[in-house]
Amino acid sequence: MMSDKRIKIGVCDWSIGQGDSPKCFSVAKQLGLDGVQVSLGSVKNDMHLRTKDVQEKYLAESKKCGIEIASLAIGELNSVPYKSDLRAEQWVADSIDVCKRLNTKVVLLAFFNQGDLRSDAKGIDEVVRKLKQVAPKAEKAGVVLGLESWLSAWEHMDIIQRVGSSAIKVYYDVGNSHTQGYDIYEEIRFLGDTICEFHAKDYGFLFGKGKVDFTAVQLAMEDINYRGWMQIEGAQPLGMLESYRLDRAYLEKVFKI
Repeated sequence: MMSDKRIKIGVCDWSIGQGDSPKCFSVAKQLGLDGVQVSLGSVKNDMHLRTKDVQEKYLAESKKCGIEIASLAIGELNSVPYKSDLRAEQWVADSIDVCKRLNTKVVLLAFFNQGDLRSDAKGIDEVVRKLKQVAPKAEKAGVVLGLESWLSAWEHMDIIQRVGSSAIKVYYDVGNSHTQGYDIYEEIRFLGDTICEFHAKDYGFLFGKGKVDFTAVQLAMEDINYRGWMQIEGAQPLGMLESYRLDRAYLEKVFKI
């Protein structure tokens, strides 16, 4: 496996056309990356990473390719909202067990589309209530549940404080926050160690050619002493392979990897 690095660069399996497939590791290897953020699954395959045989396939491919399983993501929460669907509650609880099996520590909980929390006080109340119930299990397992949504850093912090658990953090997407008009560099410094992981994104642009100042991102991450993963979820104007190779090389230069 790869040597220790302050910042490791990975990719989301859905971004490289390999959502729900262990082939994601061989693609990540082609891109020169350190790891993959893997999807827990979909409604169609009943969140297949919850099963032992699928877990073994992922572990075998990860080892074969020398590419780490960086973290999990439950993107299906965008259409099966955590705030209102009992299935989502079970998925989140089960994802903690999957993390232990795959030797990873972070689960991304998505709150977009039907799961959007903006201007939804009742929805936020339900999310807080449910997180309070599952947080003790996550704490015991040493797993972090990372919230990714359209909310501001201050709104995310309010949820974290209301839940009152070290297992609940923010999964910070620099591109999403920028499109919402938030000062992403100020938000990173405000959130500090409540950020569990990052998505690198700049809608429509290769990194360094768009609107997100990744040098300023790097400085903000240094200020909060962030050490961990940054997953590429970027645009592909030159096709996936060429675009992501360029994005990876750019991030390695900016972050001095």
